[in-house]
Amino acid sequence: MKPKDELLFLALGGSGEIGMNANLYGCQGKWVMADLGMTFSGGDYPGVDLVFPDLEFIEEREEDLLAIVLTHGHEDHIGALPYLAGDLGVPLYATAFTAGLIARKLEEAGLKDELDLHIIEENTDFAIGPFSFRYVPLAHSIAEGNALLIDTPHGKIFHTGDWKLDDEPLIGTPSTEAELRAIGDAGVLAMVCDSTNVFNPNASGSEGDVRRELSDLIAGIKGRVVVTTFASNVARMDTLGQIAKETKRTVSLAGRSLHRILENAQANGYLMDFPETIDFRDVDSLDRSQTMVIATGGQGETNAALARMASDSHPIKLSAGDTVIFSTKEIPGNEKSIGYLINNLVAKGVNIITEKQFHIHVSGHPGKPELAAMYDWIQPEILVPVHGELRHMTEQARFGEECGIAKTVVQTNGDMIRLAPGDPERVDQVRSGRLILDGDVILPADGQTMNQRRKIAYNGTISVAIALDEQNRRVGNVEIMPFGVPLDEDEDLFLEEADEAVQKLFSRKGVAKTGDINILREDIRLAVRRVATRWTGKKPVVKVLIVEQG
Repeated sequence: MKPKDELLFLALGGSGEIGMNANLYGCQGKWVMADLGMTFSGGDYPGVDLVFPDLEFIEEREEDLLAIVLTHGHEDHIGALPYLAGDLGVPLYATAFTAGLIARKLEEAGLKDELDLHIIEENTDFAIGPFSFRYVPLAHSIAEGNALLIDTPHGKIFHTGDWKLDDEPLIGTPSTEAELRAIGDAGVLAMVCDSTNVFNPNASGSEGDVRRELSDLIAGIKGRVVVTTFASNVARMDTLGQIAKETKRTVSLAGRSLHRILENAQANGYLMDFPETIDFRDVDSLDRSQTMVIATGGQGETNAALARMASDSHPIKLSAGDTVIFSTKEIPGNEKSIGYLINNLVAKGVNIITEKQFHIHVSGHPGKPELAAMYDWIQPEILVPVHGELRHMTEQARFGEECGIAKTVVQTNGDMIRLAPGDPERVDQVRSGRLILDGDVILPADGQTMNQRRKIAYNGTISVAIALDEQNRRVGNVEIMPFGVPLDEDEDLFLEEADEAVQKLFSRKGVAKTGDINILREDIRLAVRRVATRWTGKKPVVKVLIVEQG
């Protein structure tokens, strides 16, 4: 559908889930997109790491899409760009730090010359069709987190992106209360707001407090210190660099993403006094009490630097008396992998410190006190929670009403919401979903490939090969090969029974009872699977190859 003389909102990702943000605004026949992110499969899709929003709706209307405007540089907001933006072919808009991260992604994907990337200064207005935008700086756990103030013929939208309130953010200068109140006083139709941390009754906390806690903590540690944190947290990187200088420790970065963030930060005027780093291959040549390693892998990622240190497959070797500090928070779904990593480290005699013991991490998302403050400052007529599971968004809507917001909209991916004119309402339900990056191929997450892989992963597979002559007589032996079917020492007995089941499908002269090869193939498949189910209780995927000799 084409937007008429109205203002529409449509989430294709990030509503009903945390991550994979992709939001559309429609007005006067045109659309703009705010963010285009990805998420990680978390084991939901065997063999797959990256998951993207399905953009079929807007791909079918790409001539009406004007631009993609990016709020900040986290992967769940920009990560799908190198995979999906090329097909849309529209210009991208971002502030300088975010643009630097995007530019590298586009270059690696071979799209550098195919997409226009416009760098916009914060607090600067720019027009795209019937929309006018302004980046409004807010604190977050990455440099240049921004809300979008979107002016339309039907009123203004305050699209928060990811945010928090922080009186001591260390990096960047967030908008003040007075500046945000001025936006609210000028009139805001709708606030489209981050719901991630809505169940936290407390404020998220300040990076300044984390710096003081980490400084005191590291100053008292005698051996080697390894700190793992989110690579994109430039303020935390700055904190660790300053503490290294205070404690006279040499810094090494272990993880490519840390080097990328440092390069991009310095190219945009951040981390300019970060200490000189040494190659991680040289760390073991220094006194253990004189080094600090900043490493990726705090979420238990198998191939990240910290996991490799724990398994002794990294040039940096950890031993008893060393300390690993997790200046991060467990992302839901990663508990097992993080626990496995910590157990491996503890087995080596390494001391572990987490945010559950000390105040060494703060969230980048608002708790209830921050939400209440922002509602008061922005004074929206309508609250549209996004960036959360249904429970998060429903709770934010309830809390917004409690704080005096007159109208709230709880929507999920695919819900077309008319924000104006009139009261907000759902006017359509469009296709939304997920795409997966499987190897180098992008596929539907609910398609044949993934459905088959799940069946194979849960039940195993059996291949059956049989040759027939021109009279449909069996030639040679039936070859039956199980893979991943729980047989072990019973496999020979199973194969014998499965072979007998296939033989019964042929007459005494070895001729198939049916002349239809497709019917015979299905009969063989079912016969072998029935035997497998009797032996294992499983229903493996059975593939039958019939070779006709003529």
